[in-house]
Amino acid sequence: MAAATSTKAGKTTIIGEVKGKFDKATSVVLLDYKGMTVESATKLRANFRKAGVEYKVVKNTLIKHALKESAYSDKLGKTLTGMTGVAWSYEDPSAAAKVVKAFRKDEGDAGQKLQIKAGLLDGGILDGKQVEDTLATMPGKDELRAQLLMTLQAPLTQFVQLLQAPAQNFVYLLKAKEDQG
Repeated sequence: MAAATSTKAGKTTIIGEVKGKFDKATSVVLLDYKGMTVESATKLRANFRKAGVEYKVVKNTLIKHALKESAYSDKLGKTLTGMTGVAWSYEDPSAAAKVVKAFRKDEGDAGQKLQIKAGLLDGGILDGKQVEDTLATMPGKDELRAQLLMTLQAPLTQFVQLLQAPAQNFVYLLKAKEDQG
């Protein structure tokens, strides 16, 4: 009986950890990795680590229990069958989807065995195609920073050009007078 209690306590702990990861994540990608070799799976895990994405294989029942009180619980029921790998992105919502898309493209047959079951983003569920076509093409954190920097710099650049315009026009005026005389 003690073993059953410790097993139940262990599962409760795991469910709590998984729930915490779902709560903390900005986006989640659920994957079916059936048919992949150990070598391919190891490479995929390394790619996730490089991108700052946490990846774990989790039993479907544990995921269902972890998401029991969330908005996803009813909608994910059909998706949580077979083997499920979960990729949690904590900072960049598109990071996991980009890794999966690149892996599927670059790894040939091994990449095609990796299937996207679903994605979770801002309380909504995305199907596999939406994850690959929409989430994976969203600008990442660094790209958004670059865009913001360009947006902030544009008015300053225009301001400097406006400040230089009168002096530039005066030089043109002097050059025109010199050419006339």
